[in-house]
Amino acid sequence: MSDETEGRRRFQTVRGTNDTLPDDQPYWDWVRAAAQSVAHRFGFKRIDTPVFEETALFVRTVGEGTDIVEKEMYTFTDRGDDLLTLRPEGTAPVCRAYIQHGMHTLPQPVRAFYITPIFRYERPQSGRLRQHNQFGIEAIGDPNPEIDAEVIHVLWSLFQELGLTNLTLHVNSIGDGDCRPQFLQSLRDYYSTRLDDVCEDCHTRYEKNALRLLDCKEERCQPVIAGAPTPADSLCDECAKHFTRLRSLLELWEIPYEITPRLVRGLDYYTRTVFEVHPAVEGSQTALGAGGRYDGLIEQLGGAPTPGVGFGSGIERIIMNLREAGLTPPESLSPRTDLYIVYLGESAHGHALRLAAELRHAGISVSLPTGSRSLRAQLRSAGAAHARYALIIGDDEVAKGTAALRDLDTSEQNDVSLDAEAIGAAITA
Repeated sequence: MSDETEGRRRFQTVRGTNDTLPDDQPYWDWVRAAAQSVAHRFGFKRIDTPVFEETALFVRTVGEGTDIVEKEMYTFTDRGDDLLTLRPEGTAPVCRAYIQHGMHTLPQPVRAFYITPIFRYERPQSGRLRQHNQFGIEAIGDPNPEIDAEVIHVLWSLFQELGLTNLTLHVNSIGDGDCRPQFLQSLRDYYSTRLDDVCEDCHTRYEKNALRLLDCKEERCQPVIAGAPTPADSLCDECAKHFTRLRSLLELWEIPYEITPRLVRGLDYYTRTVFEVHPAVEGSQTALGAGGRYDGLIEQLGGAPTPGVGFGSGIERIIMNLREAGLTPPESLSPRTDLYIVYLGESAHGHALRLAAELRHAGISVSLPTGSRSLRAQLRSAGAAHARYALIIGDDEVAKGTAALRDLDTSEQNDVSLDAEAIGAAITA
C-alpha cells in the first residue's frame, strides 16, 4: 500500500469489537441499571479491578489446558518487561483483590459485583466478541449451598427484571477434590479407546484437563460425549448432599431448572455447582449467563482455603436477546430533548443563545442550530433531535417580546413570552 493510499484509508473497528452508538445507549443504560439494582437488592457491592493483570494470575487459576490460556488471552510484555494480560474473565481478579486487601476480615461471604470489559481472542460470531462487557458477581467466604442458590437467584432475577422469558437454567455438580479424581479416571478410561473419533483439541484435553472433554463444541465429538460417564456417577456423599440442597432451594424460590449431567463449564477452578442460563433457541454460543462454585481458587492464589461462587453474564448478548424479543428500554432511559430553538435573524440568534444558557441552567435540555439555515431545515433538525417542543424566534418576535412554542407531537402552536422562566413553565406544565 502506497503512502498516499495509506493516508486515505478509512479506518474500521478492529475485528471482534463494536461501537456502541448513541441510539444504542438506552439499552446499555437499561441493562446496567437493572444489574446494579438487582445486585444491590441481594446485598452485593460494586468492585472494579484493573483491566490488565499479571499473566500468571490467569494461567494459575483458569488453567494451562484451557482454550482461554492457550489460544485466547491478549498477553503482552510492557516496558518494564512484565508479562501482562488483558482481563479474559472476571473471577480471578476479584479473588486476587480479596486476598490483597485482607477482605477475609470482613463479614463473610463478601458479596461483590462488577460491570467490566472482558478480552478474548476468539472467532467473532453472533453474541461473541473479542471485547465484550460482562456483569458478574462473586460471593466469597461461605461454602453453604444457600449461597450457590442465592447467586443463581440474582442471575434469574436480572432476566425477570428485564422481561426475558422462555429461559432454561441448566445445573450440575462436578464434585470436588475428594470425588472428582475417581470420575476423571473413568472419563480417561472411556476416551482412551475413542481418541480416533475426537478432534485434535480433545487429544490435548485428554492429556492436560480431561474434565474439559465434556465441554467440547466440535460436532464430531458430540456422539462420544453423549456416551461418556458423568460427574454424577462419582459424587461423594457431601457433594451429593450439597447438590440436593441447592435443588431444594431453587424449587423453594420457584426457579425452574434442568439437571444437565454433562455440563462442566470451561474453567479449571470450578467445583461442585456449575450452571448456565440459555434462551429458547440454543446453540454453542447462546448462554446468557453462567458460573459456579470455585472453592479452591483463593488457595491457588496464596490465600487461606476459602470457598467462593459466582457468575458472569455478557451484556451484549443480553441486549441481543432483548432486541430479538421485541423488548425496548423504558422511555425514561431514552430521554428526549425538551426544546429545540429555531431562530431567524441576528437579533433572534442572540436571544436564542441567551435563552439556551438560562434554560439549561434551569435543568431543561436545549438544542439549537449553528450558522444560518432556513426555517424548514431547522424544524427538520428539531424532529431529528426528537425534541418535544420547538421555540421559533424571528426578529419580529424579538421586537414584540414573544415567540412561538410548537408542540412537535401535536403541531399545536401558541405564543409565549420571550423569557426563560415563562418558556420553562410552558414546557413543564
